[in-house]
Amino acid sequence: MILPIIAYGSTVLRKESKEIDASYLELKELIANMFATMENANGIGLAAPQIGLGIRLFIIDSSPLAEDEESKTTVEAVRKVFINPQIMKEEGKEWKFNEGCLSIPEIREDVYRKPDIVITYYDENFQYHEDKFSGILARIIQHEYDHIEGTLFVDYLSPLKKRLLKRKLSDIAEGKISVDYKMKFPNLKKTR
Repeated sequence: MILPIIAYGSTVLRKESKEIDASYLELKELIANMFATMENANGIGLAAPQIGLGIRLFIIDSSPLAEDEESKTTVEAVRKVFINPQIMKEEGKEWKFNEGCLSIPEIREDVYRKPDIVITYYDENFQYHEDKFSGILARIIQHEYDHIEGTLFVDYLSPLKKRLLKRKLSDIAEGKISVDYKMKFPNLKKTR
């Protein structure tokens, strides 16, 4: 089932998410719905807060980037589920990359992040993992991890850049945008 994506301005996007356990109700169905929702919106990552759930769960699928022949970087195709993740290390010299977000459509900005991470997490079968990721994969994971911490990529921008984007961000919160996927806006009663 394709779910509406929660738009910028919603309080759930600003709260630190709670851990879950293997007994979480209909977890497999939720994960399947998240992948369907992400794919429908042409995304490469989706966190539970982006569908209105304040739980420590996110998914990634970098295969659209791996298949993109125009991309200037090589990206391994990785499709993963991260439950109760904890980033243990972020290392290396920060580098900038142009990021976007399904909850903040029509805005893309350069964000600086460290290139290497070590992360612990449980997969969809509640098997524990500790993995290292680098480059674009690390960035996708850091971006989605931020969502479960209540942080958005626009939080990394300079005060001047934030002021310049203020009107666009307000328009998103008020539903004054047009996207090709279902969204739920904080200042509207209905989903578009």
